[in-house]
Amino acid sequence: QVQLVESGGGLVQPGGSLRLSCVASGFSLDHYGTRYDIGWFRQVPGNEREGVAAVSSSGGRWLLADDVKRRFIISRDNVKNTVYLQMDSLKPEDPALYYCARRRSEYSLSLRAELYDFWGQGTQVTVSS
Repeated sequence: QVQLVESGGGLVQPGGSLRLSCVASGFSLDHYGTRYDIGWFRQVPGNEREGVAAVSSSGGRWLLADDVKRRFIISRDNVKNTVYLQMDSLKPEDPALYYCARRRSEYSLSLRAELYDFWGQGTQVTVSS
């Protein structure tokens, strides 16, 4: 059964840090011939899903949304079939339900949600003092 399971969300004060994990099961992130880019997205009620970060199948390329550059880092461990989102200097505008999603690897990374074909259930991030 194909699954993406996010974890690591929670409550943190402004300026704090969280590390989100996305564990893939039922498929390999980097199997020969079938490789997947992984993206992190976030959504607050009433808003569209917003792309935050994406990493290539090898982990050698990444793409970050402008408002999280220099604060968030995306990485992956293909041995563990896991992708991480390290979030530092969290701001009051960062709270959302954070999702990871997969996309068959392409030459260019993308933060467009419609290009991703499988999604996890999300993990909630709350920033509050």
